[in-house]
Amino acid sequence: MAEKHRAHIRRGIELLPQLGLPQDSALGDLRWTKELILATWWQALTGKSPENIEHRIGASGGGFDRLDFKLSSSGIAAEQVSLSIPLNRRDSGQVTLSLPWYGGGMSLGSVSLNFMLSRAMAAKAAGTLTSTGEGGYPSELLPYKDHVITQVATGMFGVSEETIQSCRVMEFKYAQGAKPGLGGHLLADKVTAEVARMRESAEKTSLYSPFPFHSVYSVEDHKKHVDWVKTVHPGVLVSVKVSTPIDVEMVAIGSYDAGAHIIHIDGGYGGTGAAPEIAKKNIAMPIELAIPRVHRYLSSEGVRDKVTLIASGGIRTAYDVAKAIALGADGCVIGTAETIAVGCTHCGNCERGRGCQIGICTTDELLGQFIQPEWGARRLLNLYSSWAAQLRELLASLGLKSVQELRGRKDLLVYRR
Repeated sequence: MAEKHRAHIRRGIELLPQLGLPQDSALGDLRWTKELILATWWQALTGKSPENIEHRIGASGGGFDRLDFKLSSSGIAAEQVSLSIPLNRRDSGQVTLSLPWYGGGMSLGSVSLNFMLSRAMAAKAAGTLTSTGEGGYPSELLPYKDHVITQVATGMFGVSEETIQSCRVMEFKYAQGAKPGLGGHLLADKVTAEVARMRESAEKTSLYSPFPFHSVYSVEDHKKHVDWVKTVHPGVLVSVKVSTPIDVEMVAIGSYDAGAHIIHIDGGYGGTGAAPEIAKKNIAMPIELAIPRVHRYLSSEGVRDKVTLIASGGIRTAYDVAKAIALGADGCVIGTAETIAVGCTHCGNCERGRGCQIGICTTDELLGQFIQPEWGARRLLNLYSSWAAQLRELLASLGLKSVQELRGRKDLLVYRR
């Protein structure tokens, strides 16, 4: 069966040039091109890098697509390269990831429970993390709790002392790069009885997370939030997710001063089809500009090695991960790449209950069964395996023995003219 699927994908790749269709009328868009989508499917199927198809960059003409690495030969074997990163740089209670990326917040309601389970199973097997998003903590995730981030957002949906105590990492979501200043939206069509129960709301009623937290208007208020979760769960690592406003470096140092272990900056290239295009393309700072800005400022303040900087908002490939780290991040958060690994076609119908024909961004019970957790986890692990191999080969060719040695090495990057 696997060989049959491989043959179908190979045939699809061979047919692409013969279709004669403009880019925007086929799969994907200029950032997630049809080639990148097919390449991601191939990696999720085989666990290997695709051949004869572009799997490193898109066709946007900007951002990470304009960056490349200065490669050189070295005597380092790819197998010797370490990809692990620490998440706690300021006190005891270490959490170390085997890979320099983890899964971003996708809540029950925005995605199906089966897809959440797929991500949690893959995170546990790979030695990394995934996030609940802001929709509460389904009990089905408890077997994977050491690899699940509990997210607390402005709507406080499903938040309780029990959910905070069920994790090693907790994340405050102050803003999302795809829709900064707009809060979160879950339209009535997706609010089923189960989603309403998890969020302590009414079925078939649209739910909105306000912007901002109405209890936080200063660093001192922010510190009260951090102190609250540390009181409920001593030893928990605290992540703070923010978008990329023009003063993003000031937000970052404020979060550090409030006691955060992880500063998660989210650029505008991410988000699903439920995020408004006007917000995605016009508000947040591009992530490739925000990363070095925050990295430089934290370094100038003497705290760069006391906090973990995580970047998200359009991380599509292993090479995007490497570029983000070379610009100054410690690691990355991914989301859309995971949905594509299990079959997303980038159709943009994410906000409707039956809009996702794949069974990812849906609350319909029948459609949700299209993704069986074990199958989805295998697809994600295959993608992770392919990315890890590509990243190790890249680092070895740069003469680096660890992904941590890549942080802030802008001298290894070149700008495509």
